[in-house]
Amino acid sequence: MAIKQQVPPEAYETLKNNTDALYLDVRTEGEFAAGHPAGAINIPVMVARGPGQMQLNLEFDEVAEKVIPKNKKLVVGCMAGGRSQRACEMLEEAGFTDLTNVVGGFGGQRDASGKVVVAGWKEAGLPVTTDLGDAAYAAQKAKAGV
Repeated sequence: MAIKQQVPPEAYETLKNNTDALYLDVRTEGEFAAGHPAGAINIPVMVARGPGQMQLNLEFDEVAEKVIPKNKKLVVGCMAGGRSQRACEMLEEAGFTDLTNVVGGFGGQRDASGKVVVAGWKEAGLPVTTDLGDAAYAAQKAKAGV
């Protein structure tokens, strides 16, 4: 199965037209808390290991498998599109069947000079919130019993 690729406005349309679809934000808990697409849930694919160091979240697969049905339409985003692509690949290996990576993510994709080449969710003027509640990673872990 090929992982679909969509820029934020396309991903927003997918979510709007598929009321059962879910935006899975795989950024860190801090990034998610600072602002995320409205309706998203947070399961970080990477976690901070120390100042400026990241490592794979070893609970990612387990939490995702316990809180999200494998046949659910998932729109997966991070800050620019790299971590979310990795998360899509991991989810595909775990048996998830309907995956879309958000190219440009929340903050936009940049070229080597730092110029934005794909506007992110926020810059595209799409709905953003800082509400956490049941969307937070802690809530997902609790649901999963992890």
